Amino acid sequence: MVLTQAEKHLLALHYLYPVAVNRLVKMYAHDPNLEMLYYHSSERLAELLNITLDKAIYLKSNLHEYSSTPYEELYERSAITPIPFTHPYYPKQLQQLIDPPSVLYVKGDKTLLINRRKIAIIGSRKASNYSKQSLELIVPPLVENKLIIVSGLAKGADRMAHESTIHMGGKTIAVLGHGLSHIYPRENIKLAAEIAGNHLMLTEYPPYVKPQRWTFPMRNRIISGLSEAVVVTESSDRSGTMSTVEHALDHGKDIYAVPGPVTSYLSLGPNRLINEGATPIWCGYQIVERLRF
Repeated sequence: MVLTQAEKHLLALHYLYPVAVNRLVKMYAHDPNLEMLYYHSSERLAELLNITLDKAIYLKSNLHEYSSTPYEELYERSAITPIPFTHPYYPKQLQQLIDPPSVLYVKGDKTLLINRRKIAIIGSRKASNYSKQSLELIVPPLVENKLIIVSGLAKGADRMAHESTIHMGGKTIAVLGHGLSHIYPRENIKLAAEIAGNHLMLTEYPPYVKPQRWTFPMRNRIISGLSEAVVVTESSDRSGTMSTVEHALDHGKDIYAVPGPVTSYLSLGPNRLINEGATPIWCGYQIVERLRF
């Protein structure tokens, strides 16, 4: 994949300073092609990036230390493709976020990114067999109609969504909350390899970034941002699942929730969503009939 010189400069900056586009607005306003990236004084970097002088000094030092690093070659050796926010493969839906990722790092079929027929399926890491049974009714019509299923490769509902899609012969995208050199949770290593080989894995973090508590809520805005609608299976009333829903609602996405038994605490999330206006779902054709791509 061919990158411009400006995009190559962004890769160098993002490797050391992996922030969203909104944090780089001032720098791009003064230097649209990042031609001055290696020549700014520490004081100027601090001003343009709105960081402390100590951080700017550290960043400037590292930029020069790694100035000859062949980032593209290193990523290629690991079968990773970096996609800057200015590249044609970058999904237009993500550009509508307040804080779009500056770079996406992907493994697999990157053409899935430019297909906007995507549905997110999310839920609790402690999802029960009820989620699995629900997905057996929801996923097949979506796959039949060439919809791509997006989820987060977490335990429980995410894993069920990916596996159900693959089993039905569909395409799936896993959005990670860490760099591609790490797989979390470890029990999903085999599933991750299948997705990276035949589907798509993506993250906004450079490969070295390890899983951290704060990175997963950030990941949730990408899951909802990529998708035309969000399906919630089982979820507690307060969870990462609900943060994904909030991002989706902020951008006018349709929310579907699987009604659950009132005796289960994992029904609290979807049942509350239905009470607040989400569409109860029991069959994938409900989504197919409603969406107009």
